Amino acid sequence: MKRFYYVPKRALLFIAGIVWMIAGFNVARLGILSYKDIQTEWYYFLLSAVVFLAFGTMFFKMTQKHTRRITGYEEKYRPFWNFFDLKAYIIMAVMMGGGIGLRVLGVFPDVFVAVFYTGLGCALTLAGVLFLLKFISYREK
Repeated sequence: MKRFYYVPKRALLFIAGIVWMIAGFNVARLGILSYKDIQTEWYYFLLSAVVFLAFGTMFFKMTQKHTRRITGYEEKYRPFWNFFDLKAYIIMAVMMGGGIGLRVLGVFPDVFVAVFYTGLGCALTLAGVLFLLKFISYREK
């Protein structure tokens, strides 16, 4: 019997896309707001692009891995929280908790937040877009 919190495998790709896009938008927003608080140099934007490329490459590989895991489930329906595996939830919790905690404590200067969070947030958003593209192109075997 299918439980009410079970969704088709394809929907897990959609949920992953929305979650990653929301997270990315919020992180990028913090970075962009920090740009308004600093004396911006042209190379800060270049550094944000370097952060984006580094994390974008990592997140691209991650979307491929999670897409293979999701589409590899034998069951047609899975609990909606299975868009992540346990390792991904732990990594997400550590990164979010660490980032929020260190930012609140003032450990990161505004320049770092502007450069790093803008690049990271845009890379997270791109990962969300990639999951949504996988959702759109998904075909049941």
